Amino acid sequence: MSSVFRCVPKVRLLAASLILGLPVYGHAQEAEDVERKGSSVLDVVTVTAERREEAEKDVPVSITTVSDEKLDVIASGGSDIRFLSSRLPSLNIESSFGRAFPRFYIRGLGNTDFDLNASQPVSLIYDEVVQESPLLKGFPVFDLDRIEMLRGPQGTLFGRNTPAGVIKFESVKPSQETSGYARLGYGSYGTTTFEGAIGGALGPAWSARVSGLYQHRDDWVDNTYTGENNALEGYDESAIRAQFLYDPGENFDALFNVHARRLDGSARLFRANIIKPGSNDLVDDFERDEIAIDGRNSSHLDTEGASARLRWDFGSMSLFSVTGYESAESFNQGDIDGGFGASYAPPFGPGFIPFSSESADGLPDHSQWSQELRLASNDWGRFDWQGGLYLYREKITIDSFSYDTLAGSIENGYAQQKQDNKAWAAFVSGDYEASDQLTLKGGLRYTRDNKDFEVSRYVSPIGGDPLGPLTVSPSASDLSGDFSATYAISEQTNVYGRVAKGFRAPSIQGRVLFGDTISVADSEKVYSYEAGIKSDLLDRRARLGFSVFHYTVKDQQLTAVGGAANFNQLVNADKSVGNGFELDLEAYLTEHLLVTLGGSYNRTEIKDPNLFIAPCGGGCTVLDPAGGGDGLVSINGNSLPQAPRWIGNITARYGVPVGDGEFFVYTDWAYRSKVNFFLYESTEFTGKPLLEGGLRIGYLWRDGRYEAALYGRNITDRKAIVGGIDFNNLTGFVNEPRIIGAEFTARY
Repeated sequence: MSSVFRCVPKVRLLAASLILGLPVYGHAQEAEDVERKGSSVLDVVTVTAERREEAEKDVPVSITTVSDEKLDVIASGGSDIRFLSSRLPSLNIESSFGRAFPRFYIRGLGNTDFDLNASQPVSLIYDEVVQESPLLKGFPVFDLDRIEMLRGPQGTLFGRNTPAGVIKFESVKPSQETSGYARLGYGSYGTTTFEGAIGGALGPAWSARVSGLYQHRDDWVDNTYTGENNALEGYDESAIRAQFLYDPGENFDALFNVHARRLDGSARLFRANIIKPGSNDLVDDFERDEIAIDGRNSSHLDTEGASARLRWDFGSMSLFSVTGYESAESFNQGDIDGGFGASYAPPFGPGFIPFSSESADGLPDHSQWSQELRLASNDWGRFDWQGGLYLYREKITIDSFSYDTLAGSIENGYAQQKQDNKAWAAFVSGDYEASDQLTLKGGLRYTRDNKDFEVSRYVSPIGGDPLGPLTVSPSASDLSGDFSATYAISEQTNVYGRVAKGFRAPSIQGRVLFGDTISVADSEKVYSYEAGIKSDLLDRRARLGFSVFHYTVKDQQLTAVGGAANFNQLVNADKSVGNGFELDLEAYLTEHLLVTLGGSYNRTEIKDPNLFIAPCGGGCTVLDPAGGGDGLVSINGNSLPQAPRWIGNITARYGVPVGDGEFFVYTDWAYRSKVNFFLYESTEFTGKPLLEGGLRIGYLWRDGRYEAALYGRNITDRKAIVGGIDFNNLTGFVNEPRIIGAEFTARY
């Protein structure tokens, strides 16, 4: 929930701490001590990065947290989870599905694959349950206690598909105290948002909390081909979460969670020939609120899930059980060629349309079960440990369709994929206080992963015969882990070093509508080296976190997307390397001005002189040397796709007492440098540097219970190409438009 501000020094102190994404002091006496100091200080950040509650400064991992007012501000205006992109160091998020299918990249490591069984090296964990399917990773952000981003391999305690890092979401939990909030907003394009929560005691041992969200945007993009105004880009999205906590105050507690999401709206709008040939500029006559397409466009997604988190306290040890179930059902259909007609069926446009393409992907059947049992020591002096077992199973059915747009969008192609993924792991981790200053930590995890996959093509859109079923059953096992040392230079400053190994099991790609084979990428391994410093400065009026890192990925899984054949193929690069640094800084510059600053440098490089892929199918200027025959090019030496070298972000909040409340101004800005959209390099499919800013002006009163604010997102209305479709022409998709609106929040 948003932070609460008062017009007295003590609460201004707490308010400012909240802006930085930090929890409020848990004890009134501590707050009173701070008030007597006569200055604003930052609170201690508590995280669960190592499955225990610890001060963030003591955890030997590069971490950024977001919560409270900062989270509310950057998520305003109906934003989906992509609002986090570039607002945390080393984090990029993009999607060719729009709101339904976010793709995460940490330190340049990610996956551009748009298939519904795509494996990503960034793990998203919601309330201790991994969200493996990319369709689950876009669950809306509301009523959260905090977000934690852990960079680098997390292969010991989280394990599954974490070679790049982990993003953890922690919901506000039920308590015996009655509390809640309601927030209503309205803005440009009819953007309407409502979210709220209410919770409290159900009895001496039971408490509950129910949270919900609704977001709506009107269709606002005209289809100039059909003549329909306000035809596309609207959506309706809703989500709910109900939690029940049983805590009799003895040696057992249980937290139960049920949640669901529904999304209906437009699929991503692909826009034909919006890139000026020979450059990466938008064409001169580009209009964000216009498109000309003759195919259908829609997006539908339903997800639901439940979890049970149980804890038994045996005194010297505690046993934890986390049981999770998730399910998704989706259907996304879009005009992939981004225009109308074709060169052989005029009229056509905008620009040259070699051939029409309209397709859809559906997920009619999906289920994910996970179970973790973890035993952990409780205050064993200088040595503490934890270990456990993890079980996982996911079953997926994927339908792929093609349509003949020129014949009224009749279905002319159909294929189906099925995948059954079973995995288990055993892990152990421990930390030892070698001295008052030096703490050593380490852990190991053994993983076994098996996949059974089959695909059949029933109808080919290009005249091919029926195919299949084709089957493949890759499996792999691995021993991953980490070792770190933390040294306390002083009570305020820690330095640390960490080495870690991550693992990702084999991936499978079977989009046989336009091809005849299954591609399998072998398992990849990541070796990471990191060192950093974490320090409280200026009597805790400022905080600094700085890390440097280097990693090597062996047999990295890459996805060759599109190309002239419009066919996805998985490949393994011999290796990739990355190095850079990350910075998190937060400080009171004055009693009323609080600033946060984040930044990162990531240099990535593919190293494989024998790896060649197909470049774009038409119109683009390929910069890579030819090799490998059949129009292929070498990608040796290229940076990884969607891996900006520079990311920077800044927020500033200035608040002053006015009347019986507080007036405040809050601004936030996020920058990322240029990116390659694909594995190969080309002039046109290089995304330009992107800078987007937000502004919020508001007033809080009644001890912070009420807030009225005006907000703006992408306030400069920056128009930028953020992705492309490369098999046909210079087709791309663009960032979100400027949204200006107002919000009212009541807390109780």
